[in-house]
Amino acid sequence: MNVKQWFMLVLMAVGVLGSAFSVAGDVEDKISERLSSAIPGLEIVSVRESEAKGLYEIHSGGGETVYATQDGQYLFTGDLLKVTSMGIANVTKETKANARHKAMTDFGRDGLISYKASDEKTVIDVFTDIDCPYCRKLHDEVPKLNDYGITVNYYAYPRSKPGSPSFVKYVSVWCAEDQQSAMNAAKAGHTVPAATCDNPVLEQYELGQRVGVTGTPAIVLEDGNIVPGFVPARNLAEGLGLL
Repeated sequence: MNVKQWFMLVLMAVGVLGSAFSVAGDVEDKISERLSSAIPGLEIVSVRESEAKGLYEIHSGGGETVYATQDGQYLFTGDLLKVTSMGIANVTKETKANARHKAMTDFGRDGLISYKASDEKTVIDVFTDIDCPYCRKLHDEVPKLNDYGITVNYYAYPRSKPGSPSFVKYVSVWCAEDQQSAMNAAKAGHTVPAATCDNPVLEQYELGQRVGVTGTPAIVLEDGNIVPGFVPARNLAEGLGLL
């Protein structure tokens, strides 16, 4: 579910919700039940009270966040901001980053195609598409990223979805005897010999959907924050405090 679809569903929910229910009992369960009833098919991953007392965070299966009042009658989308002694903090962004970090950690490192830095200082997880032009530009930067001490882990995210030519190409790369050579060739636009085997391509693609990947490349940092799109190696290294 993308942001626009989620927002439309929220608007639908606002229009069909009836009178307020009693807040006695488990508030989170009641909010979940109310929204699930109002929006059939909506996948609610979690409901919990936010930092702002009286507001509840609702996380959908597509990685989106919406906020509800305690009775579940009023909803809003967008970022929740907090005034601190250091300025304005984006509570929503921090919450999403923490959830993304947990999802990535729980998924584990098995099945990744990795380009390791010899003097590793940090790691980035990149959701990539074999045929994405900007993914290929980023791949050209991998040697520089390694030189800066950045290890690159590739997760499969064929944007054209399972069964598409890009998906099949990624499977062939993953199943190749030399995955790095096959990835280098595919990113350069060369044909990789077709191959099949038990592979994690679909699972990695589904992980990308859960953590909110909407385009490629999508660079997930160690703290769970996500950097969308192509970033030159030097700029990324500077942003990570390595220069």
